[in-house]
Amino acid sequence: MKLNYKRVLLVGMAFFLISAFWQAYDAITPLILTNHFGLPQSVSGTIMSFDNILAVFMLPVFGALSDRVNTRYGKRTPFIFFGTIAAVIAFVCLTFIDNYQLSLLAAEGIPSLTAGTMSEEAFSLFVRETTLALTLKNPLPLIGFIATLLLVLISMATFRSPAVALMPDVTVKPLRSKANAIINLTGTAGGIIVLGLGMVFATSKKQYMQYTGYVLAVCGVMLFGFVLFLLTVREKKWAAEMEADTEKYGLGSSSDSKAADGGGKLSRPEMRSLLLILASVALWYVGYNSITSKYSVYATNILGFDFNFTLIIAQAAAIVSYIPVGIVASKIGRKKTILSGIVILASAFTAGFFVTPDTPELIMYPVFALAGIGWATINVNSFPMVVELARHGDTGKYTGYYYTASMSAQIVAPILSGFLYDSLGMRYVFFTFGALFVALSFLTMFFVKHGNSEVIEKKSALEQLDVD
Repeated sequence: MKLNYKRVLLVGMAFFLISAFWQAYDAITPLILTNHFGLPQSVSGTIMSFDNILAVFMLPVFGALSDRVNTRYGKRTPFIFFGTIAAVIAFVCLTFIDNYQLSLLAAEGIPSLTAGTMSEEAFSLFVRETTLALTLKNPLPLIGFIATLLLVLISMATFRSPAVALMPDVTVKPLRSKANAIINLTGTAGGIIVLGLGMVFATSKKQYMQYTGYVLAVCGVMLFGFVLFLLTVREKKWAAEMEADTEKYGLGSSSDSKAADGGGKLSRPEMRSLLLILASVALWYVGYNSITSKYSVYATNILGFDFNFTLIIAQAAAIVSYIPVGIVASKIGRKKTILSGIVILASAFTAGFFVTPDTPELIMYPVFALAGIGWATINVNSFPMVVELARHGDTGKYTGYYYTASMSAQIVAPILSGFLYDSLGMRYVFFTFGALFVALSFLTMFFVKHGNSEVIEKKSALEQLDVD
């Protein structure tokens, strides 16, 4: 029984295009909302949380809906087909509305304003207030932008769960860890390509940039993965082969194991540990997402840095950390490894606080490399800790617990941090906020008593890469 790596890679093209989209969305949407419409950070953060709010409700619905669908192309492929096409069209249309808003700003002479004697941060605030006044005077472009943005997010939400569910549909249970590692690496590749496009189009250097060309290039990357997926993936055939292999090797079904287990409940100490783990997940996601969702704004408006290459450094550091992190966790356990990752991530954010506009940009690279290592150390081990507590047949339910905690945190993070940026200024709050919440997760994780693993049996390198 061997994993068909080529097959998993082709299935992963759906996750490739999803990751490419989100990398672009997270990079330019806060810049547009803040710089082109002049919205306060709190309002911008609220809008940036729409995707997570939709995800909490829509991902389970469309995942379950795709379970019931049966077409000649399979269960998941129709959702991926229609969702991708709708998302690409709406994403491009979004830039046309933004271009119209830019034409209004140009007519008012806002892009030609000069700082004069004002400090850079004070001038940036003055320009945003001037832009906001124009937006309030004529709110129709903003209304159209938000309405189209919702269409983009809804389109993406319709096929995210079906795309994720496709891998286990075509992969027998013992090989799903290896397959999941390949899926995640495929997605990371899509994100890195889009970050490279951001550098080519200089998205962090032009405050009043028209993003149509950049988004068309990103959509080209998405469509490459989409077309490759459609031409090569044979969902029904591969799913039938998986069922045959399951029968051949006597692997059984989740319903069998659940019946054998009897649906036992967690003990009180186990329940306490589960709640502490989920609290930890929420806390470090608040801290981490507050940085990632607004770093493009902070780097562009406060530091004057190119955020694209910095984020590439972080992702590259995370990728090379996966194997060592898996090895360390097998030696000392998941809990100690996560605690180490929390210290690394909090230290990185603390170091970032001391980077100023006068600091050489290259100093930020090791800071984000450290953040990438810390996040990988946490992320590789946190999801398995939650699932470790699941009873037979309840893995999906406990997966839901994990994503409820992480997505809820990603709803709260941009809103709460945005209010603080508006009240106290972004310069001194940005990294402080992230470091504080990550540090708080150390306290909750420290008291976790269950969900840890025994020393892991010998695994392949790809299994060590298994992340959520």
